[in-house]
Amino acid sequence: MVRRRVVATGIGAVTSLGLTAEEFWENCLEGKCAIKTISGFDASEFPVRIAGEITNFDPEKFIERVEARKMDRFVQFAVAATQMAIEDSGLDLASENPDRMACLVGSGIGGIATFEEQHSRLLNRGPTRVSPYFVPMMIIDMAPGIISMRFNLKGPNFGIVSACASGAHALGEALRLIQRGEADVVIAGGAEAAVTPMTVAGFASMKALSTRNDEPSKASRPFDKDRDGFVLGEGSGMLVLESLDHALKRGARIYAEFAGYGATADAYHVTAPAPDGEGAARSMRLALEDAGLEPTDITYINAHGTSTQHNDRLETIAIKSVFGEHAYRMPVVSTKSMIGHLLGAAGAVELVTCLLSIRDGKVHPTINLENPDPECDLDYVSEGSRSLDVRTVLSNSFGFGGHNASLIVRAFEG
Repeated sequence: MVRRRVVATGIGAVTSLGLTAEEFWENCLEGKCAIKTISGFDASEFPVRIAGEITNFDPEKFIERVEARKMDRFVQFAVAATQMAIEDSGLDLASENPDRMACLVGSGIGGIATFEEQHSRLLNRGPTRVSPYFVPMMIIDMAPGIISMRFNLKGPNFGIVSACASGAHALGEALRLIQRGEADVVIAGGAEAAVTPMTVAGFASMKALSTRNDEPSKASRPFDKDRDGFVLGEGSGMLVLESLDHALKRGARIYAEFAGYGATADAYHVTAPAPDGEGAARSMRLALEDAGLEPTDITYINAHGTSTQHNDRLETIAIKSVFGEHAYRMPVVSTKSMIGHLLGAAGAVELVTCLLSIRDGKVHPTINLENPDPECDLDYVSEGSRSLDVRTVLSNSFGFGGHNASLIVRAFEG
């Protein structure tokens, strides 16, 4: 079977660093940091009191008030990012065959804010006070479900859950749907809204989060010797993907070609990466093979780069094992240094930066890299954004449970 080529034609993003993809990208290039003291709930008694929190999002700009109240915040983010991605793509949905349009959305945790609120109602007010919308607001598949209803997408439609690799897996599986000819257009990405008391308390109990509460903007410091954990973030990134034939037929503007996807399992530990980043390395190799590329073809890597001791060191080892000497010649950046870790949305939001890097010929910096870890010895673009002829980008996402996903996008050539 001849695989169809796939291109990205629309992007949408809702992040703590910008409520549109362009605003987010401009702030990334400037090396701004969105991590601040949590304001959505009283975190004064928590060991961790900082996050990459979205504080100025108005769902009613995208969703009718009555409908918005029936959606968890992560779904609101996904709907908003989807609407912006569709508008950006120029798709005329009314002229498309809805049976040939699909939607896949990844989320690691889903509607946990709804769960917490309704559990409190159960305990304090009794079972009859639990909302009839509780279950449909909470479940992860409701993000693609509601998107399909709002935009009349009748092709394959489901949620994907692989912890912090969820958004990347959703995009990779969207690639496969189009390559196999099961859809012409797929709206895909990730969404997360997990800056909540239970989530923060849970990750803090694991000692996974940075406790640099007095210096929020310095807390996420991937590859730095003094890193002490990741910072929780929230938001959504959604992309419009199309078969090349479909995009050319309608005269679409193309950001890049989606060229490769690799997915593996560590089969090792609940939270820790495999020794020497073995699973991550296999994921990157599979993505390169899938794209028909050599390691030297990659211009730069958007790393998983969480700011945890294990991830940054082992990801660096994995990159060097795959790319050899080329690892020292290509930039490696972490978007999480500026917005924190968006869990299931991270891979999608980070791929947005990859597409815009190709468009603009620029790579955003990894901020807060002030005291380099000797074991993290690659070029992490710590000096600020950099002009670069970006031809091909690899983006990594790894999740608890040993889930690994690597995506490759490249400059479109007819």
